[in-house]
Amino acid sequence: MYTWADKKVLVIGLGQRGRAACRLLRRCDAGVMGIDQASTAELRLEAEELKALGVNVQLGVRTAPPQAFDFAVLSTGLPAASVLVQTMAARGIPVLSELELGFRRTCCLCIGISGTNGKTTTVELVERILTATNRKTIAAGHSALPICAVAERTKDLDFLTLEVSSYQLETIDYFRPAVAVLLNITPDHLDRYPTLAAYVRATSRLFLNQQLFDWAIVQSEALAQIRSQNLPVPSKVITFSANNRRADIYLDRGLLISRLPDWTGPLLDMDHCQLRGPHNAENLMAALAVGRVLRLPLDQIVDALKTCAPAPHRCELVAEINGVKFINDSKATNPDALQKAILSIPPGKGGEPNVWLIAGGKDKGLEYHDLGPLLAQRVKQAFLIGETRDRIRAAWSLFTPCTPADSLLEAVEIAAENAVSGDVILLSPACSSFDMFRNYQHRGELFRQAVEQWARTTNCSAAAQSSISSSRLKPKTDAVQHEF
Repeated sequence: MYTWADKKVLVIGLGQRGRAACRLLRRCDAGVMGIDQASTAELRLEAEELKALGVNVQLGVRTAPPQAFDFAVLSTGLPAASVLVQTMAARGIPVLSELELGFRRTCCLCIGISGTNGKTTTVELVERILTATNRKTIAAGHSALPICAVAERTKDLDFLTLEVSSYQLETIDYFRPAVAVLLNITPDHLDRYPTLAAYVRATSRLFLNQQLFDWAIVQSEALAQIRSQNLPVPSKVITFSANNRRADIYLDRGLLISRLPDWTGPLLDMDHCQLRGPHNAENLMAALAVGRVLRLPLDQIVDALKTCAPAPHRCELVAEINGVKFINDSKATNPDALQKAILSIPPGKGGEPNVWLIAGGKDKGLEYHDLGPLLAQRVKQAFLIGETRDRIRAAWSLFTPCTPADSLLEAVEIAAENAVSGDVILLSPACSSFDMFRNYQHRGELFRQAVEQWARTTNCSAAAQSSISSSRLKPKTDAVQHEF
């Protein structure tokens, strides 16, 4: 195990990941300087706690400090090509991701789950099947529970289940998941990566350090993208797909079917699950494959997966008022996630469009035109918010009526006034949230509040209003959450 006593370390970024890295390094007796470009009141309060631990905190810093460091830890979404990081490299100072730092202190095997969409859901599914089969695990890696916050607890675990982003993979050296799951690769973060091919290369680093005896569980379409660039996957491979029936595990009329040796035939019926849609079918396939390579009993895996409900902000039914369903899919931060959300909703009577869509947010350099034919078939009208609303309107207006809205509340009110029984009002932004909201959770909670306000001003039943209130969750939304 690595020792960092008396090492001088720079931590770049003091969000939740950065603060966890600072605490871990101080517990290992390293000398730590933490810097952040921001200097908000909240961050200054957090800085006082770090200072009490002996961390030298510098806020409002945009250039590399002149001091000498043994290495630096990159804990933010700051690109590896940024001036600050490149300055570190030019001075010969190694730069590690917070993921890499935490991995170097882990004492158990890791299951790493990555991809454009579905990471959080699949991490929760894998955690669920491991717990159901009496294996000890912690689901971590996301900003709410960074790996550095749990690394020292791993000696008591069988597996550490990690959500891993392409950003984190850019600056790894030795990170090696014994089981690596890649759910999909679709256009995203093109404000960071110059091409989709560059995004594929960053994401495929998930397999960089795997050995021949490790496992790669990969969506067949993503594997084709990796192989088209001659990128290596050195481990044993299991493929899955909702669209490719030649995959090792595939979807056929609602059944998840395996053709793996000694594990052939139907595994799970989607009609028996609370999760819906082809995208969730793939998340379930990935979890099943993890169970297979870990030799977990299939009947216990299936029982655990059947009862798993959608997580908050992921195609979450907020309420049904006068026959109109309100669905919160605030976690959908790219067009592919929006497409999957629409496809998971049953069409209206006679196949008519029945979705009132609320979309828009911070621009990530993505293209929206390809969604046009699907919108023409399924969306009655789109209400567009945020800084991308004009770009999206230009892309979609030929396919469905598009109306700009100045706020999420305004969009909900107009959609609700026009919706009829059998319609669905869907918040699925296809953009990140940081132009108008603290994070996607904050955006989803404001959607829920807008639905509550609408319910109070209409003649909906007391039972409907009660259902909204009883389903309400109150996650922490003050801390910045990276929407990887």
